[in-house]
Amino acid sequence: MKPVRSLARVMLSGIFVISGVRNFQHPERLVPAAQPITDRVAPLISNVAPQLPTDTTTLVRANSAVQLAAGLMLATGRFTRPAALVLAGTLVPVTIAGHPFWKNDDPAARNNNQVHFLKNLGLFGGLLLAAADTEGKPGLRWRAGHRIGHSRRSVTRAVRTARREARIAALSASTARRLPG
Repeated sequence: MKPVRSLARVMLSGIFVISGVRNFQHPERLVPAAQPITDRVAPLISNVAPQLPTDTTTLVRANSAVQLAAGLMLATGRFTRPAALVLAGTLVPVTIAGHPFWKNDDPAARNNNQVHFLKNLGLFGGLLLAAADTEGKPGLRWRAGHRIGHSRRSVTRAVRTARREARIAALSASTARRLPG
């Protein structure tokens, strides 16, 4: 299954690597579409971290850089689960800003944006699968539950052993008192 996983990750990450490079080099073509989203996000960024830039061009470039870096991590198999989650997170504003089919009056533009919106929705689903993929190894939830069960069994065994030892000691003491001495 490893070659299939590796190939699937490379295929899934390709769009993010390519568009990350393109959009980082030429963010100006995305600024008009991104402006309504960045206008809403900029005050939040200013409140949380006033030192960060909030202009649309810089935010588009930042999103592109994150997509490029996370796409490369996913493609190379490094930190794949966090990288997939980060990519899924960057895909949400891109999809809302770039493909608002619900705003189009022209049927051709509406159809085009709807197709791209659904494509991004499919990518989002693939990224969620990649984020949940444990590569056949037990997940954190299973390991925690298994460890808790193992600990409970160990404690139960220790209590049983201590009770047995106490009974043996009590039996030895009572036997020793009965023996003439």
